[in-house]
Amino acid sequence: MKRLKKCIVRGLILFFAMDLASLFSQQLSQTNQVNQIKRKWLDLAYGNLGEREKLDIYLPDEGEGPFPVIIYIHGGAWMGGSKNPGAALEEINRGYAIVAVGYTLSQEAIFPRQIYEIKAAIRWVRAHAKQYHIDPNKIALWGDSAGGHLSSLGGTTGDVEELEDLSMGNPDQSSRVQAVVDWYGPTDFLKMDVQLEASGVANPMQHSVEDSPESLLLGGMITEVPERVKAVNPETYISPDDPPFFIQHGKVDNLVPYQQSQNFAAQLVRIIGKEKVTFELLEGAGHGGPAFSTPDNIKKVFGFLDKVLK
Repeated sequence: MKRLKKCIVRGLILFFAMDLASLFSQQLSQTNQVNQIKRKWLDLAYGNLGEREKLDIYLPDEGEGPFPVIIYIHGGAWMGGSKNPGAALEEINRGYAIVAVGYTLSQEAIFPRQIYEIKAAIRWVRAHAKQYHIDPNKIALWGDSAGGHLSSLGGTTGDVEELEDLSMGNPDQSSRVQAVVDWYGPTDFLKMDVQLEASGVANPMQHSVEDSPESLLLGGMITEVPERVKAVNPETYISPDDPPFFIQHGKVDNLVPYQQSQNFAAQLVRIIGKEKVTFELLEGAGHGGPAFSTPDNIKKVFGFLDKVLK
């Protein structure tokens, strides 16, 4: 009960740190868009361990496919939020299928449950690709914040057996993906406080405490579980055959320091090559917000996806 109360308090802090007017406006707009989509399947179970292991599928209004697919992973500090199609929905008729994935929150199960579920969802999508007009060879992960972290981790661990639970279903399918879009996701938890201090941002969040989202995700204060911190870090698993990455981060983010993405992108460039990595800092942007969802920025993301998947 004590741990649950801490989760709720931290979640409220994160929630009110955001631009609420912008958040509610985006949610209302997305609800209206979802209602207008003709071809959709909701609450399809992809796993066998928990109630949140469900996904929604949205298809463009026209065409029979097979469509390249964007699997969108929601944020919320791994302890809040629910499956939603995110910013990808803005371009639903650009010729992509969109899959919104739910996953178990950290107050219900700690890491690595969440990445097990993301990979199980990828395998499920491949196994049912023909039924839902999806191209199983053109899969992208896209997420924001905690969802950005899980997207990046999924992108760098396509062949890492210890981060895959094949008993969740479709063990004959691959969980590798062909592209990753990471919006302001954390990577190296132990460096976050030092980086926030160096950034000089106002009201920086503390992460090296027992009730931080990262500590709750790992089941122990991050300074006391360094091996788990290493295991949850996408940088740990980078290999030359990883897919192309598109990474954006707000320069004045006071929750997840921009250096997390900056360092991650540099490591990717070193190992997979600069031609496969797009990294951009958004000046004046914080942790999410309207700078990421402008029409121009959404088109920039889809320009990357078009190049890789089409």
